[in-house]
Amino acid sequence: MTRGVGILGGTFDPIHYGHLRMADEVGAALGLAQVRLIPAGNPYHRPADTPPAPRLQRLAMARLGVVEFPRLTVDPREALRTTPNYTIDTLTGLREELGSTPILLLLGADTFATLPTWKRWRELFGLAHIVVVARPGYELPEPLPSALAGALAARRTDDPDLLSRGAGRIYRQAVTPQPIGATRIREMARAGQRLDGMVPPSVAEYIQFHSLYRS
Repeated sequence: MTRGVGILGGTFDPIHYGHLRMADEVGAALGLAQVRLIPAGNPYHRPADTPPAPRLQRLAMARLGVVEFPRLTVDPREALRTTPNYTIDTLTGLREELGSTPILLLLGADTFATLPTWKRWRELFGLAHIVVVARPGYELPEPLPSALAGALAARRTDDPDLLSRGAGRIYRQAVTPQPIGATRIREMARAGQRLDGMVPPSVAEYIQFHSLYRS
């Protein structure tokens, strides 16, 4: 059964198989017809000493990366903006576009633990379900902020059928570990090393052609 549209945001600097396989695996596990990857345009949380690759180049790499995964697509709305993007605004726009179709916001466990620092975070539950994605056996960081712990206790479900309607549930989805990281990929690209098996070949070619991550 199609349960809605999955949403995975991130800097994607660069997009790699860890992102892509995780998104596709969650989509398959929950019967999603589509998972949208949303590259951040202006990642305001990124440290000043590690600026991301230009937003339109990260968008281009994401578009190249999803070609191998029919379930995945790229939503450019944040990457096309120069001002900071907030999840509440992105989900509001998606809700207007998708009507009553359930939206499932995919978050890594560590990212989920930071939710109370997000803009208008409580309102997210009125727009989407949250799927906490973690490797098997991984538990949420403790202690969680009290407000988030309360939301988790009230909204957590182990029944994936509840994700096929409405919004506001919190569901945990285990995924296969993917020992691939963007930091390591940038280091390898900076050193001129091959990125075989870490990013799709088209993304590796793009990085090399544009000399991304070189000093």
